[in-house]
Amino acid sequence: MAIETVPIPFPASLDAKAYEGFGREVRGVGVANFTENEFMVLEKLLYEHDLLLFRDCNLTPQQQCALTKAFDPTSNHYGHGNNHLSKSPTSLLTSLLTTLPSVPQVQLIGNGTISNHEGISSITLKHPSHKTFHAPPHLTSDQESRGETRFYRWHMDAALYEFAPPKVTSLYSVRTPLAPRQKCRYADDYYNSSSTTTTTEDVLENVSLGATAFVSGKVMFEILPVQLKSLAVRTKVRYAPHPFVWMKGAKAVGTGLGLVTEGREVPLEMLPEWEEGKVQELPMVWKNEVTGNLHLQAHPCAAMQLIIDPVLDAEKKDGALYPDGARIEDLKEVRDLLYKIQRPAIAPKFIYPHDWKEKDLVIFHNRGLLHTALGTFKEDQVRVFHQCNLAGSDFPRGPSHEDVARWS
Repeated sequence: MAIETVPIPFPASLDAKAYEGFGREVRGVGVANFTENEFMVLEKLLYEHDLLLFRDCNLTPQQQCALTKAFDPTSNHYGHGNNHLSKSPTSLLTSLLTTLPSVPQVQLIGNGTISNHEGISSITLKHPSHKTFHAPPHLTSDQESRGETRFYRWHMDAALYEFAPPKVTSLYSVRTPLAPRQKCRYADDYYNSSSTTTTTEDVLENVSLGATAFVSGKVMFEILPVQLKSLAVRTKVRYAPHPFVWMKGAKAVGTGLGLVTEGREVPLEMLPEWEEGKVQELPMVWKNEVTGNLHLQAHPCAAMQLIIDPVLDAEKKDGALYPDGARIEDLKEVRDLLYKIQRPAIAPKFIYPHDWKEKDLVIFHNRGLLHTALGTFKEDQVRVFHQCNLAGSDFPRGPSHEDVARWS
């Protein structure tokens, strides 16, 4: 049977024109037992469409790891390092991810109490809640009982220290609860009174419980005005050392798109031992290795500085932002600028919230999308997922000289 693809179903809220070509459901291939030729087709499809969906899969953690590794064959470690989370009790991620004992590259995530699962005798999982990570005000109990929720934390999967960002992430739905649909309420309170950006309180309607929300980095770049495109292709983001330890005490803004600047970050001298050579300065814009498209990929919570190159063409300096280049070290200025750049792309019309079914497998282009968890769970609503990504064997490529000349 030949491999077939069909467009994934979009919600009515999504701008289908902006997302033309995004996502494909793949049929006619066994993800647990694929040939070399079949994989070559899958790899090309992934980079062309950024997200692939496989329905009704029976997949062991070992098979999921093998499929994920096929996209980067020389990679061996989980994106944050094998068993790294168990060695980092102060990391923000420790309470959200549990390593499977037999396959350290695969993490257990979800909600509720489960027993005898892949070598784990018993564990109570907790779906991430905005109440543990966002700055107040939070949703009230009445709002949550009416099915309101929030985005948790927009990100790409990456350690952003020492290990290169994974090329792909795979998510496998082992168990998904049936529940009434919810609405995701944005909260731009922190920025509504700011002069750096103008926002309104958006609502993403009719999302399934525990949906994963995705936004295209390609769309995020394409919708920018000319000035911000110029800035983006000239900018590198310097991330904090051990960023998920550094940010653990900080609180997020109500959209999950970055942190409130209150001085809660762990001082650099109090972090676990770190080396300057392992600190990452990555382009704000990453180039798709197959299509050549530019994807705006910045982790707003982990960013510590912005390093901006000057505009090289003197004729284009007039009206450009930071035409002579800059190094922005003020944390609030860094976050305000990133929010101005990224916030338009998380408007409801640019969000694809995946509606999970049991035995769904989603593989997504981790160097081309941002994503976040959302959903307000009750204790008895059991959700079991396996997540796999592998630290990249190389680092993402930024814009070419021709790209910079075109857009700056």
